[in-house]
Amino acid sequence: MKKPDKTEAEWKQKLTPEQFSICRKKGTERPFTGKYYNCTRKGVYHCSCCGNPLFSSETKYNSGSGWPSFYAPMEQQAIKTAFDDSFGMRRVEVLCQKCDAHLGHVFEDGPKPTGLRFCINSVSLDLKEDEE
Repeated sequence: MKKPDKTEAEWKQKLTPEQFSICRKKGTERPFTGKYYNCTRKGVYHCSCCGNPLFSSETKYNSGSGWPSFYAPMEQQAIKTAFDDSFGMRRVEVLCQKCDAHLGHVFEDGPKPTGLRFCINSVSLDLKEDEE
């Protein structure tokens, strides 16, 4: 998979200030504020930076955490993970495999069948709705 070859200045130009802060600088949106938190529309959630398909609405659920939550990515190779020791906590960061965008974090307290909770920032996602 070829990674987008963008400089920080190019990312700043392509993305909104909020997208840049979260996706490129590993920020987070406030809980219960993201546009996809309560979204129940059907479709595929893509990376807002590069368009990589990441999560299906079929694996989305209401975790009560304040962020869109999924129990599995569309394909394991769509994402990658890394340890995140920021804010005095040890968490597992979720990144887009294609462009290294920060998406959110994954926790081991999700529903079956995976037991995982991918807590993803809405701003890092772009929903492509299914056609009826």
